[in-house]
Amino acid sequence: MFWIWIGIVISLALIEILTINLTTIWFVASGLLSLILSIFIDNYLIQFGVFVIGGFLLLIFTRSYLLNKINIGVIKTNLDRVIDSVGIVTEEIKKNKPGEVKIDGKKWTAISNKDIEKGKNVLIKRIEGVKLIVEEID
Repeated sequence: MFWIWIGIVISLALIEILTINLTTIWFVASGLLSLILSIFIDNYLIQFGVFVIGGFLLLIFTRSYLLNKINIGVIKTNLDRVIDSVGIVTEEIKKNKPGEVKIDGKKWTAISNKDIEKGKNVLIKRIEGVKLIVEEID
């Protein structure tokens, strides 16, 4: 049974390398556990149970956490580069009423939860739709 588990682990690892979906990696881990278990226990049903149950438990409890950590599927755009950059107010921003901010030679509609006078520097916090959410800086 030892060699069968080695074959399963290698096959699943190759599938994970080729697809990069973070699905079969959990079964690689549970396959390794079953491989180690096969050294001590000859019962195939116990080994297979550990493989299936362990793989699904790892998949259910850790996949979403890791996906958030490594940001698979997040496609950064050119808009993302303006976040956390500094712009200058070219048209006064009233509390929750749009004004205008210039960043990298481009003018953007911007809103803030405070009044910001023309000529002040602002930090771009995020983008909502086509408006920048800004905060005044000194």
